[in-house]
Amino acid sequence: MNNETLAGKKIGVLIESQYIPSEIAAYQGEFAALGAEVHLLSRLWGQPSQTFWSDPNGPNNPIETIRVDRDIDHVAVEDYAAIIMAANYTSVRLRYFQPPEQPEDAPAVRFFARAMGIPGIVKGALCHGLWILTPRPHLLRGRRVICHEVVRADVLNAGAIYTDSPDKVVVDGDLVTGHSKDEVHTFVQRIAEQIQKA
Repeated sequence: MNNETLAGKKIGVLIESQYIPSEIAAYQGEFAALGAEVHLLSRLWGQPSQTFWSDPNGPNNPIETIRVDRDIDHVAVEDYAAIIMAANYTSVRLRYFQPPEQPEDAPAVRFFARAMGIPGIVKGALCHGLWILTPRPHLLRGRRVICHEVVRADVLNAGAIYTDSPDKVVVDGDLVTGHSKDEVHTFVQRIAEQIQKA
């Protein structure tokens, strides 16, 4: 792919605390190298921005922070060529809801579900990311996916078809899934390819 294959496209990345810095850096660097604009999105709780902290991932990796100033309630999902749910426990944190809401009504779940309803938007979920969809199992039913082992039972219970692949990334039309953060570079490449086909 040349450097301008995604020129003018926007990529939205849903993020929260316990993100993986190298994963986010891959999105910001590799999509930008293809000409796309990367927006970090989250629930900002009525504030102009929020600062999130990374997963500590061992004693030799210091905790990092990242500032997000785009709220999922104030952006249009239709503006994006792709919406990605970041890896690790960010999806768990973004599933937070306040009773009398139900899990399927959590703002980030609603946001990702809206994207799932638009075939022209490529959806990506890496590692634990598919947890964002398990409150709405009908959106996973019958879809071919791969995910981290920790999430596999929930994804299967939602009706998805777990599919292994040599490079640990699975493309099912407008849905691209990856096994773990170790597959982020292949994951980015597959998402870019699907955007070009959309």
